[in-house]
Amino acid sequence: MIWNIFADLYHYSMFSKIVVHKVGNKINQESLFLSDAELQLEDDMKELLENFFLKAFKSEEQFQFYSDTYLTLNPVYSSVAEIFEDKDKFLFEAENIANHLYDITENPRVQAGEVFIIYFEGEEGADGAKIDSIGIFKTEKKDPFLKIFPKEDTFDIERDYGISLGKLDKGALIYNNSKDTGFVVSAVDNNKNGDMYYWFEDFLKIRQRNDEYFHTQETLNVYKEYVTKQLPQEFEVSKADQADFLNKSINFFKDREQFDFEEFTSKVLEDQQVIESFGNFKSDYEQEMQVSISEDFAINEAAVKKQSRGFKSVIKLDKNFHIYVHGDRKMIETGQDEKGKYYRLYYEEEK
Repeated sequence: MIWNIFADLYHYSMFSKIVVHKVGNKINQESLFLSDAELQLEDDMKELLENFFLKAFKSEEQFQFYSDTYLTLNPVYSSVAEIFEDKDKFLFEAENIANHLYDITENPRVQAGEVFIIYFEGEEGADGAKIDSIGIFKTEKKDPFLKIFPKEDTFDIERDYGISLGKLDKGALIYNNSKDTGFVVSAVDNNKNGDMYYWFEDFLKIRQRNDEYFHTQETLNVYKEYVTKQLPQEFEVSKADQADFLNKSINFFKDREQFDFEEFTSKVLEDQQVIESFGNFKSDYEQEMQVSISEDFAINEAAVKKQSRGFKSVIKLDKNFHIYVHGDRKMIETGQDEKGKYYRLYYEEEK
């Protein structure tokens, strides 16, 4: 069963510990500045920062730390585990995290920035459980802003640069849950700046958790790949047929709470040869991507909503027309006459 971090995301009291370091780009010979003390903030500033950091985490996609050898050799995992074990180690391990972030910079495009490391005290829930978390947030972009202040009988204006509270550049929330399998992690990177791997892989070294969100997402991914690429190579199918397959798959996921592979293939693909072809394609996909996709899982509504955006069933006809297919395949016919190929569409009313 998926552990939904978003059920409790905003149920935290204000953070109890915070430290800020400035991490430059080592490759560009920029410096690392480490704070030697925690910040002491007023409650209104804590609330402002908490809202800024936490509102960045909207997706239910969850990750976990991993290592190519032993999990304890993952530097960020090791540091947060030490902090969860003993909060007195917060400042020491926060320095280790900043040092690690500085050391792994291998791309000159990575921007320098402030790194906020925060300890959140979890509130006790109705079941008596209390789950603390550690946030690691990096701000990189500096936006211009105006400062207006009185000067004699008028006002003066100065331009300055600072951190916008609109969107967090990079962040990770690590929950003190499932330690043995790499904790539960939520992560965002809104400023990749030419390096897709810097935050998720080089620094955090995290991968997606093997949960209902993952299985829902990957099943829809592999099915879309099959319908759009493999199916037309093996079988005689039109664009309208492909659109119908995509529509039926999304509707299947929207109408059910539980996924069953046999039910899905029989209801959506129907033809036994196509079903066998898809099964082979799924196996090859799993081997190539080094993942294992379950054939029986609880469907995650958020994953369906996100993936459905890419399931737009559009038939593009030269540069003249786009046909958006939302429903019954039987309402579309194809043919050819002396003028060329055509689609015939049947409908009951015009809107």
